[in-house]
Amino acid sequence: MDKNSVYKTNSFYWDTKGNDFLGAIVLPFYGAFVSEEKCQLFGDVSGKKMLEIGCGNGQSLQYHGERKASELWAMDISEKQIEKAAQHLKSCGLSAKLICSPMEEECGVPVDYFDFVYSIYAIGWTSDLDGTFCRIASYLKKDGVFIFSWSHPIHKCVVAENNRLAFKKCYFDESWYSVSLGEGTLTLSDRKLSTYVNALAKAGFVIEQMIEQSDDEIMQSRDDNSDFAKKAKMLPVTFVVKARKL
Repeated sequence: MDKNSVYKTNSFYWDTKGNDFLGAIVLPFYGAFVSEEKCQLFGDVSGKKMLEIGCGNGQSLQYHGERKASELWAMDISEKQIEKAAQHLKSCGLSAKLICSPMEEECGVPVDYFDFVYSIYAIGWTSDLDGTFCRIASYLKKDGVFIFSWSHPIHKCVVAENNRLAFKKCYFDESWYSVSLGEGTLTLSDRKLSTYVNALAKAGFVIEQMIEQSDDEIMQSRDDNSDFAKKAKMLPVTFVVKARKL
């Protein structure tokens, strides 16, 4: 799949359909049933410089701004999402440096500058994982932290059918494919966990923590009986990684 084609397809989707069909996942949640309040991966961010990869509507930036982060920066592939984030942060009395750019490309973000780089359900949109992780490493100070979440690859391989879970695709298949949502189309690749781990190592990160189990308290509080929730009790649907730049 041509990288430019992936970028054009996905940026057009977020510019036109965006959150109409895909509900935004924002902090304090890393995914449907995983939360920062329980995991405490960030800890105290007061006085810290933060960069978000794939900021969407800006609510995760708000989360850190309200916790006294000293600087908020973010990028997103969609001009529409950048506009939404700017409007939302302004309404909250917060400011951020927002950049419309693919995460794979050089876009004027300072290097050796940030205490944290994070991405909530956005890193999987990259068309160049190795390149993206190397860029993220360059943005961080030594010992800086990178935290990201994404859909767990095993979740994408399994479907609920007649009260049973069945494999619908090969876990090792990382080929790009198209997804139709409403009147829009997205292009995705389901990467193996080892692909993420190896890309992190190649970029100079050491993994400090990985979370892939759904939180029972969150699941019980929502009293969700959907097929998705049933899957989440049996296998991981989200994974979260905390890595440190060496």
